[in-house]
Amino acid sequence: MPSAAWWQYGILYEVYPRSFQDANGDGIGDLQGILRRLDYLADLGIKGLWIAPFYPSPMADFGYDIADYCNVDPIFGTLADFDQLLRAIHERGLKLILDFVPNHTSDQHPWFLESRSSLTNPKRDWYLWHDPAPDGGPPNNWLSNFGGAAWTRDGSQYYYHSFLKQQPDVNWRNPGLREAMLNVLRFWLDRGVDGFRVDVMWMMIKDDQYRDNPVNPASAPDAPASIRLLPVYNTDRPEVHAIVAEMRTVLDSYGDRLLIGETYLPFNQLTTYYGLDLKGAQLPFNFHLMQSPWNADAIAAVIKEYEAALPAGAWPNWVIGNHDQPRIATRIGRAQARTAAVLLLTLRGTPMMYYGEEIGMTDVAIPPAEVQDPAEKNEPGKGMGRDPERTPMQWDSSRCAGFTQGTPWLRVAADYPAVNVTTLSSQSDSMLSLYRTVIGLRNANPALHIGRVEGVASDGKILRYERVDGDQRFAIMLNLSEDTEGAVSAAGHIVASTHMDRDGEVVQSSLSLRPFEGVIVELVN
Repeated sequence: MPSAAWWQYGILYEVYPRSFQDANGDGIGDLQGILRRLDYLADLGIKGLWIAPFYPSPMADFGYDIADYCNVDPIFGTLADFDQLLRAIHERGLKLILDFVPNHTSDQHPWFLESRSSLTNPKRDWYLWHDPAPDGGPPNNWLSNFGGAAWTRDGSQYYYHSFLKQQPDVNWRNPGLREAMLNVLRFWLDRGVDGFRVDVMWMMIKDDQYRDNPVNPASAPDAPASIRLLPVYNTDRPEVHAIVAEMRTVLDSYGDRLLIGETYLPFNQLTTYYGLDLKGAQLPFNFHLMQSPWNADAIAAVIKEYEAALPAGAWPNWVIGNHDQPRIATRIGRAQARTAAVLLLTLRGTPMMYYGEEIGMTDVAIPPAEVQDPAEKNEPGKGMGRDPERTPMQWDSSRCAGFTQGTPWLRVAADYPAVNVTTLSSQSDSMLSLYRTVIGLRNANPALHIGRVEGVASDGKILRYERVDGDQRFAIMLNLSEDTEGAVSAAGHIVASTHMDRDGEVVQSSLSLRPFEGVIVELVN
């Protein structure tokens, strides 16, 4: 086993619990459903699961509006179910990452109910209350990421919410709130969890002068609210790093634990979340593969810029999909999604997979009458809705894709009879077989999971780079173009692994992939 930490050599996998597996027939996934599918995940070759929120919630934002940080919502199960799931995860040699949502609570959380009860309540300062502007309107021009103003009047004052009005932001400058939130981490760490993904880490502190944000000159007047202003004063404030360091200190006191940060930021800002002396988040999420144009030159530039921006000793990570962004197979097509799989699993750093990527799931069009996501309801037709990428996991060709015996909370993709785990498992050239093959290759070869990356280059169609560890070297060539003319020789369809044993004898093995997906060739010095 390599000396690197488990989160450096292992693959992480996001489970969106509402959509993974329903065990009780109510149409909503649950903890017992995840338990039922653990062997599938272990066999896939991942190392850790990140589970999106399952805490008690009014579900205004499907669990990201938390009413109790230290329990399980009945629709997902019980604390006993959680403990059973955690034991089963650890028995299989896997790790569990929980979603921590410290920027805001539900407006039904007891903290907020106390806070709004009077101007003098001790918890009033646990949230961001402010007097009206001189004209009686909101204190400043900050906008909600879900549309409209980010201020809601309640009595004589306004409270701030980065998202829905049912999600009031907390005040991390208040010592009492700060300690209460850190105690949430301790509660779950005491139960044995292996780390946390921190929701909107870069938003946790706001400007204490509440200054107006400048207008974004690149934004159209009818653009979504989240991009009409430049979020200078309500995100990525310098004081946030002290909070991240304090969270990291709590985790380090429990041993080998992982802190991941959600950070939609340019590289020069993103990398500051590693913290001074790397005492911040071990993995500030890198979402640039989801935001970059899909061509060899652009991706090569992203890899080189990211590697150059990393602080000395910092460990990179890569993401091609999550519960907030269109699925990779929808963005670039299923054929190129196969290439993206090889890219994700052979770059230097920790890969994060989103459930269903391994079978090529695509976004599902949700009719207006069936829309669940408040982001789409508040700003219809602006592409803000996240329901399409959150549809149920497709397990088999039975009714509702084997996800539920009831009525699923979101419709299942129409292609599920052919695109499902059971069917694709029997096809040697399927997306699932590709993932299993490359994951196996990655897990078995140190150069592919802890090695250096060298020689990143592109020629417009073909992306090239090498992974190196000691005398083991892999050259990766990926065709990111739909144009197959002249690309066969540069990015054909054979994956060859070649190395020398201890006696100097050459040992070879090879397997075939579909053309134009990528080449992995191990070179021998």
